[in-house]
Amino acid sequence: MNWSLHFLGVGAAHAVELGSSAAVLERDGAPVLLIDCGPDTLDRYRAAYGGLPRAIYITHTHLDHVGGMERLFTRLWFDEALRGNVRVFVHAALVPWLQARVADYPGVLAEGGVNYWEAFRLVPCSRGFWLDGWWFDVFPTRHHRPETSFGLALHGSFVFTGDTRPVPEVLARYAAAGERVLHDCGLVGNPSHSGVEDLEREYDAALQRQLVLYHYGSAEDGERLHARGHAIARAGERVPLPAPAPPRTDAG
Repeated sequence: MNWSLHFLGVGAAHAVELGSSAAVLERDGAPVLLIDCGPDTLDRYRAAYGGLPRAIYITHTHLDHVGGMERLFTRLWFDEALRGNVRVFVHAALVPWLQARVADYPGVLAEGGVNYWEAFRLVPCSRGFWLDGWWFDVFPTRHHRPETSFGLALHGSFVFTGDTRPVPEVLARYAAAGERVLHDCGLVGNPSHSGVEDLEREYDAALQRQLVLYHYGSAEDGERLHARGHAIARAGERVPLPAPAPPRTDAG
C-alpha cells in the first residue's frame, strides 16, 4: 500500500501563480482526504481526479484556505448523489469562524429554502477523527491568534502543519517516529507564518531533514529555500509518505 501527499497548490495567500496551498492524501493513487479548499482548489482537484472530494479537512478559515467552499456547496447541492455525503472535518473551535465565513450570508441560493450545511456532512472534532479506519490527530498551531488554526497528523506517516509559526513542542510529539512534516515556510517570517531562519533556529538538524516546505511567496522563493538545503513541495508534486502505523490504543 503506497501513501503520498499530492500538493494541488503551494503558495502563500498572495502567490496566486503557485496555487492556494492545499493537498490531497492519497492511498495507492486514490484520493482519501483533501486538506483545505482555497479559491482555485476545486478546479485543480477536478483536473487531477475527475470528480469532487468526498472528505475535507479545514486547517483554518482564512479565505485562501476556504474560498472554494461556496462553489463546492453549489456543486454538491445540485448533485443528489453527493448532497449531504461529503464530510467536512473541522476543529470545533473553528465552527463559528467557518459559519461566519462561508455559511451565514442570507439566501444561500437565489431560490431560497436551502441551509448551507445540508449540502455537506459537518464533522466537528477536537483531539482528532476517524476516516476509513485510520485515526487522524488534530493539534493547535501558532497562527494569528490562539485556537484559530489546527494541523493534522497521521501517526507514522505525516504531519501537516497548516499555517503556523514554529511549533517544536508539537512536533516533538507528532513527528517523533520519522513522519514527513509538511511545514509552512517563507523566506522571511512574520507573526503568523514561519520564516526559514525561524525553522533553522527552532528545529534540530534531524527534524529539519523531515521537513518539506510549502506556503512560500513565489517560485523564486521556493528555489532559494531549496538552495539552503531544504526540501520543498511544488504544485502538482506528490510527496511519498511512510505507511502509517496502526492506530494507537488510546485513539478516539
